[in-house]
Amino acid sequence: MINDKLPKIWYGGDYNPEQWDKEIMNEDLRMFKLAGIDVATINVFSWALLQPSEDIYDFTWLDDIIERLYASGTYVCLATSTGAHPAWMARKYPDVLRVDFEGRKRKFGARHNSCPNSPTYRKYSERIAEKLAERYKDHPAILIWHISNEYGGYCYCDQCADGFRTWLQARYATLGQVNKAWNTNFWGHTFYDWEDIVPPNALSEEWAGDNTCFQGISLDYRRFMSDSLLDCYKLEYDAIKKHTPELPITTNLMGLYKELDYFKWAKHLDVISWDNYPSFNTPISLTAMTHDLMRGLKEGQPFMLMEQTPSQQNWQPYNSLKRPGVMKLWSYQAVARGADTVMFFQLRRSVGACEKYHGAVIEHGGHEHTRVFRECAELGAELQTLSDKLLDARVNTRVGIVYDWENRWAVELSSGPTVALQYVDEVHKYYDALFQQNIQANLISTDADFSNYDIIIAPVLYMVKKGFAKQIEHFVHEGGTFLTTFFSGIVNENDIVTLGGYPGELRKVLGIWAEEIDALFPEQSNQIVLTESWGALHGQYQCGLLCDLIHAEGAEVAAVYGSEFYQGMPVLTVNKFGAGQAWYVASSPEPAFLQGLLGNLCKEKGITAPIPPVAGIEVTTRTTANNSYLFVLNHNDQPTSIELGDLTGTDLITGEPIKNKITLPPKGVLILEKN
Repeated sequence: MINDKLPKIWYGGDYNPEQWDKEIMNEDLRMFKLAGIDVATINVFSWALLQPSEDIYDFTWLDDIIERLYASGTYVCLATSTGAHPAWMARKYPDVLRVDFEGRKRKFGARHNSCPNSPTYRKYSERIAEKLAERYKDHPAILIWHISNEYGGYCYCDQCADGFRTWLQARYATLGQVNKAWNTNFWGHTFYDWEDIVPPNALSEEWAGDNTCFQGISLDYRRFMSDSLLDCYKLEYDAIKKHTPELPITTNLMGLYKELDYFKWAKHLDVISWDNYPSFNTPISLTAMTHDLMRGLKEGQPFMLMEQTPSQQNWQPYNSLKRPGVMKLWSYQAVARGADTVMFFQLRRSVGACEKYHGAVIEHGGHEHTRVFRECAELGAELQTLSDKLLDARVNTRVGIVYDWENRWAVELSSGPTVALQYVDEVHKYYDALFQQNIQANLISTDADFSNYDIIIAPVLYMVKKGFAKQIEHFVHEGGTFLTTFFSGIVNENDIVTLGGYPGELRKVLGIWAEEIDALFPEQSNQIVLTESWGALHGQYQCGLLCDLIHAEGAEVAAVYGSEFYQGMPVLTVNKFGAGQAWYVASSPEPAFLQGLLGNLCKEKGITAPIPPVAGIEVTTRTTANNSYLFVLNHNDQPTSIELGDLTGTDLITGEPIKNKITLPPKGVLILEKN
């Protein structure tokens, strides 16, 4: 439980009463009760009000807001406000201002505008966090601390250059080791002095996003920036913990956000929280995968849905409204996959600036007579009926899919073999193949405990970190099933190729070696031709993107290419290794092939779906020590019948008994407490 002061699924969101006239708050508090709102996230961007000058702090307005919220029955998620520094700080201490990728010094403006290696920013952000903790440490309204907001964005200033050199000295010790790690004999890049090293941006090694002359340099700078921003978070975390050691602390993550290594960050968050903003056309399984990734950051611990919109965003190219029922459906999707909160950005719409058209529980109309408010109030009432039943319930699965931020950076920094290779897309293909069959998976790190799983899938494992191959060998030897794909086992953690043939350190467990990689144009494809039928798989399937030209050296060939000069060469292999087996998929297959392949592997391990799959129906299970809860979510626009087999129980939302078969309305949700 996040905080036992409020033993239910928390319901609320970001609230900014400092942005409008004071009397409006009275109406807001009245409507919060109507909607079932019980948590408000406040003070997210209020540093300028809290500290109007270097030596003056003013908490009186915040005191009043917290008191009024608590008196009305609304608890507080208290943010530290450090997501945007005050104007006086930028004027007096320009070291807080970032330098962008093009090498330009920023002026005051926007947000996330602070250099993470600025001594000024670190000093004052730590100080404001501690002052808040000192002031509110005993206030009964405070449930959790929220540090800064949506950390992100890199800086390339001289302070960051100095910090990068210090970081490199800690990582490599000597300049000689840096030169070796980065292979600087290439293009005459030898560094003679630490001062020779500069950030890799548009003025040095990089251009237009993920294009770089030296992958090792760019990879290390991403590690350094992720660590630098994490250090800023940790300064505030430690300052708060001195005064409120019992209160949990979080910061809102952003799902698949590329720039920060969230597995590393997760070790320093008491609870994971994240902001979910899918587009109208985002695949349902991609949102589900992102929830599962956030749950996986702390090895299955329930997380917080910190932000979502009740209606529409304002920052996407096309900001469609959530159709009737979708807000509730997507909220329950988060709960189904491990969320113990349902929270919004925002509770009331802003009156000005760039978020005034971002949806809110209370719209600009300012009353409860709107479609959005009615839907929010309905959900609030339902969450009250769920009470504490689902809190701390876990999603148990025997399939783990490896997701690694450093590997993603390396894959997408790679110069070749194809611009079309996107790490998230390839991971999602394997996740979706399970999702379509109602088989759950955890998204896990490279240092997870593999003994918790029967099957480990590691798509496009381009970078093999130190010790990982041995982990996999042990996992397979002891009876596990391992599957990886094309463009795997290529480099070490410094992006230096492992010589001797791909897939490098994975060659032994996979029983293959690859000599070439063919990159196909978007309109091109090849075929996966099975050597014999196997379960749901038979005949041939399409594949594309990349084709590894591999040779079996101990592995059994399960399928071969159907065309091109490498027709007849292996495209799917399996190697028996100890008590287990290791699979290699040498190209990117069509969905039907992946569903058949993974379905067969799960069947061999006795991994089955709780109910048969139905198109447009999402199914998950959360489990406590005493109960199991089946979530069935209808993403279709029409009523859909679902066979439950011999499952019986009670619908937690309606209280009705359920057995055998149900018909869910469009966007309908069933939470079945099993008998």
